[in-house]
Amino acid sequence: MDAYIVDAVRTPRARAKPGKGALSGLHPQELMAQTLKQLPLRTGIDVAEVDDVVVGVVSQIEAQGANLARNAVLAAGWPIGIPGFSLNRFCGSGLQSLSLAAMGVASGAQHLVIAGGVEQMSRYGLNADGGGTDGGNVDLRERFFQVPQGISSDLIATLEGFTRQELDAWGLRSQQHAVLAQKEGRFARSLFPVKNPHTGEVLLAADDSPRADTTAEKLAALAPSFVQLGARVEGPGGETLDALALRAYPRAGAVRHLHTAGTASGIADGAGAVLVASREYLRAHGLKARARVRSVAAVGSDPVLMLTGPALAARKALDAAGLTTRDIDLWEINEAFAAVVLQTARALELDLDRVNVNGGAIALGHPLGATGSILVGTALDELERRGQSLALVTLCTSGGQAVAAVLERH
Repeated sequence: MDAYIVDAVRTPRARAKPGKGALSGLHPQELMAQTLKQLPLRTGIDVAEVDDVVVGVVSQIEAQGANLARNAVLAAGWPIGIPGFSLNRFCGSGLQSLSLAAMGVASGAQHLVIAGGVEQMSRYGLNADGGGTDGGNVDLRERFFQVPQGISSDLIATLEGFTRQELDAWGLRSQQHAVLAQKEGRFARSLFPVKNPHTGEVLLAADDSPRADTTAEKLAALAPSFVQLGARVEGPGGETLDALALRAYPRAGAVRHLHTAGTASGIADGAGAVLVASREYLRAHGLKARARVRSVAAVGSDPVLMLTGPALAARKALDAAGLTTRDIDLWEINEAFAAVVLQTARALELDLDRVNVNGGAIALGHPLGATGSILVGTALDELERRGQSLALVTLCTSGGQAVAAVLERH
């Protein structure tokens, strides 16, 4: 694939506390606009040459609706000739934007595209648009009753035989690795401080979700998060959500509720952006790429189990790049839930020492539409820090999908 990443930037991820979070008072268009403006500052590109701006946003309502991408371009003060559009592939939206940018550039139809993502979950939390995973389609539910992700994650843990201790251990690892990464400045290259656009005051300069005081004992004391949800009656025949999950997977016997607030991704505000260019554009402007997009992939997976797609998407991306799992130096598997990472790693027989080496969304938060873009920068920064070559980024999504991209340090 002939598409190149010139640079990647991101905001810090802020805890999504309505009215209290560090970024909660900022309009999401402004959050994305500040992110966009970092790219010409860092690379020296002429923004008038940008062919398109593609932004992932999951809850496209109210302040996050009205084609946020185009409005962010205008809010950034960029030329009115630059177009933009928003997309939604649930949690994979930020990486899907990179896929579309890379495809446009590799095809020759475009030469300079910005891919990104944003989500302000302090305003618009999970299911803020009211659509759920199936839009309330009762006919579809007769074929696939898509239980909430929390139930799916516990069902995966049950089917895989993961213990509460194994999930907690991954949650602790995520916190410890994220805290160490912050301490050593591993996120510094991609990060920029978000400011109040009126006063210039710095609102947030570093991720504020990691908890350095996390211990195994504290995690073990947390109550399972989805017991009451599993007991909720929503089936057409009066079945609980747990019963609906077991209708699809009776071999589980019972859904063991194992995930807690310490082993699920935190809700967060944040944005990220990636500048993608063609080889011709790089040569014409004397720019050096940080990485090549070797391949991209998207797959559908079981809509009930829902969160097992990353292994499938990773295999598809590896096949397209002519690589195997052993070729990949670093893996970024979005930590929607601990079981997602552990199931993907097991399915692909991965060395966990190469997976999420700087922590993940359990510690750092998961601003839905932005996380894929953020992980691209995290992967590139770490490849450069280690002097390594190949990274694979993958995210599961609601409804049984996943996206993946293979990045090669250039």
